[in-house]
Amino acid sequence: MKKQLVALAAAVACLCAHGQILVGQTAGITGIVAAGVKETTQGAMLWIDSVNAKGGVHGQKIDLVSMDDKFDAKIAAENAKVLIEQRNVTALFLVRGTPHSVAILPLLETHGVPMIAPSTGAMVLHRPVNKYVFNVRATYQREAEKAVSHLHTLGIRRIAVVYADDSFGTDGLEGARKGFEKAGFEPLTVIKADRLKPDYAKMIPEITGKEAQAVVWIASGNAVADGVKALRAANSAAQVVTLSNNASSGFVKSLGDSARGVIVTQVFPAERSIAYGLVKEAMGLAKEKNVELSTAMLEGYAAAKVLVEGLRRAGPNPTRAKLIAALETLNKYDIGGLEVSFSSTDHTGLDFADLSIIGSDGKFKR
Repeated sequence: MKKQLVALAAAVACLCAHGQILVGQTAGITGIVAAGVKETTQGAMLWIDSVNAKGGVHGQKIDLVSMDDKFDAKIAAENAKVLIEQRNVTALFLVRGTPHSVAILPLLETHGVPMIAPSTGAMVLHRPVNKYVFNVRATYQREAEKAVSHLHTLGIRRIAVVYADDSFGTDGLEGARKGFEKAGFEPLTVIKADRLKPDYAKMIPEITGKEAQAVVWIASGNAVADGVKALRAANSAAQVVTLSNNASSGFVKSLGDSARGVIVTQVFPAERSIAYGLVKEAMGLAKEKNVELSTAMLEGYAAAKVLVEGLRRAGPNPTRAKLIAALETLNKYDIGGLEVSFSSTDHTGLDFADLSIIGSDGKFKR
């Protein structure tokens, strides 16, 4: 044990000497959520690169070490173990997926590592409060509830719900059920779908056979895009609503000709809403890199703003414990028109939720 502690101290000293703060990420760089992961990470790097170009945080540059888990929760946990125990990262950052984040929780507690801005709105990461998890986005339950409420206000009552058979899907389903309860009616049908290989041949006839007016689709990436295509191929004009985990330009592209009219809930302002300082700033940095800002990039950008501020408040040579303590001092911290707050009893961060619809030009419109 003593030798391990000495080795760890030496590793940390080496990192500090080279002026680096290592931050780890495990996410589906390949697989069904690759497009969203690419954009979210790209958004985070806009701010991290900008900070590094100015000397970093207290003279230390931030190095994001990303590992591909292929959107597999088991691989995500294995990656996190490597990042924490071998790479000695100060924090985990932008971990993508609900089952994936949940699989990592035991490692956080064992090693005292903070996980900042997991790219999921799972309620299990909000309540009860986990000392090591710092969320920077609203919950999926709020999004799903808002989706049902919106459809209800349009006079739509024949609503089907499709949800992935994992913790993300069941979490979103719970939010949808709250929406139905408040609206005073039941879903037309509730369909559980394999998270990676949905059986559209079985699902679509159930939706069309019951003449659904709308479908709340709680799943990820291509699992939703391919489902929407199958729905349209069956000549269904049902309104499709999906959650913010699909709020990427890559998702829109995967929908192809079926993109127009799909509603996607959002947990950040529109990527062209320059009334928000966050958007205006990110847009300027994106322009410098000759890339077009997307909603998914904004999630990563906001996450990076919180990460950097936490590291700044943690002081020179931040430790995991110092970073946790520093993050809990954020109280109405303005990241550009949105305020992030943490405390020892609340790690929610933001509670912004909105709706967007994909237009004929392939852009999200509010």
